[in-house]
Amino acid sequence: MILIGQYDSPFVRRVGIALRLYGMPFEHRPWSAFGDATKIRRHNPLGRVPTLVLDDGEALVESGAILDWLDELAGPEKALIARSGPERRKALKVCALGTGLADKAVSLFYERALHTETSQVWTERCTAQISGVLDALEADRAARPTPWWFGNALNHADIAVGCALRFAGDAHPGILGAARWPALAAHAERCEALEPFREIQQPFVPPEG
Repeated sequence: MILIGQYDSPFVRRVGIALRLYGMPFEHRPWSAFGDATKIRRHNPLGRVPTLVLDDGEALVESGAILDWLDELAGPEKALIARSGPERRKALKVCALGTGLADKAVSLFYERALHTETSQVWTERCTAQISGVLDALEADRAARPTPWWFGNALNHADIAVGCALRFAGDAHPGILGAARWPALAAHAERCEALEPFREIQQPFVPPEG
């Protein structure tokens, strides 16, 4: 398998971490969605990352869809999410909030970095959405005494939130406050201490407009 995309993307990173946790070998091509768009479009017409190219040449796109396939490949006993029921729904909700946080952090960065004149309305909207998601995730995580979000084992929810927090903090220094969101700060620290998180990471590289 070939994973396309740079690890400063929270979406690429969560796929890379899952691959490592599953023990699935893969080749990494750190192509930029900006500088390497032409190469990426050969596999994904959207020119977006992550893109996972399978051994038979089929390309999977969008992190959620890629992880769904990896879970199927790993099997229900090893999958990093419950197979069904309330446990799965709750984990998927946290995953959605984590990836939504990452998406809004990306949108806010692009608004500030790529536009000569920024929209105050859009900036305020993204900032409010980010804060709202952080508040919701903080309340949920603080109410859970277990080492990881849904028990004693790491799952996709932990990874999604951990990657989103790392990106938001790197792309927007000062936007995260440990005093306001202490449970999330502790969660991020716990994630980043793990070997797959240390291995599958890179400093944030702002795209060139």
